[in-house]
Amino acid sequence: MSDLDSQVPYWDAAAATKTFTHPLHLPWLDRISRQAAILDYGCGYGRIMKELEQRGFANLTGLDASPGMIDRARSLYPTMRFAALDAPPAAPSPDAGFDAVLLFAVLTCIPGDEAQHRLIAELNRILKPGGILYISDLLLQDDERNRIRYGRHADRHGSYGVFETGDGAVCRHHPREWFSTLLTGFHTIDTRTITVPTMNGHESTAIQILARKPVSS
Repeated sequence: MSDLDSQVPYWDAAAATKTFTHPLHLPWLDRISRQAAILDYGCGYGRIMKELEQRGFANLTGLDASPGMIDRARSLYPTMRFAALDAPPAAPSPDAGFDAVLLFAVLTCIPGDEAQHRLIAELNRILKPGGILYISDLLLQDDERNRIRYGRHADRHGSYGVFETGDGAVCRHHPREWFSTLLTGFHTIDTRTITVPTMNGHESTAIQILARKPVSS
């Protein structure tokens, strides 16, 4: 399992019960126009979209690979714009269609290196020159519970940091330096390290990255 759509049945089944917690660091968005076209890629049930709307952002789109998550989002926020991805990572959007893209706890759902690179390339395609990519995701953890499961699943999945959860998901935690490799071609503006509760209730260390697509190649 390496692509975003390979775990859609898991996320459809979990759509009604999971709670996501990565916080939106609003100072990073202060310089973005409230009319900017913003995409929440992997929007889940629309939590971040709603917070952006409450902060005055008006041109918002949410995409997710899980139809179950999109159904929940539409039920919670019926006036907002959500769509299910037909063939991830491809987005039904024109080149350079967005001023900003948010990618919150999505990479952790994509165990494979190549699949992550494909996703970032797709987001680069739909971002305008000078556009913002805001990533929030999970780092490798150093507690015993995580070290044990990283080791247990490394051979099967071919990467240390990929593991299977008790309820059937395949997830990935990342070494910090991986993001520099993944974001080659973007200019990193800022980073921050935070602690977040995971969807299954464990505290974990996360990284948030604000990056900009170059104005010219």
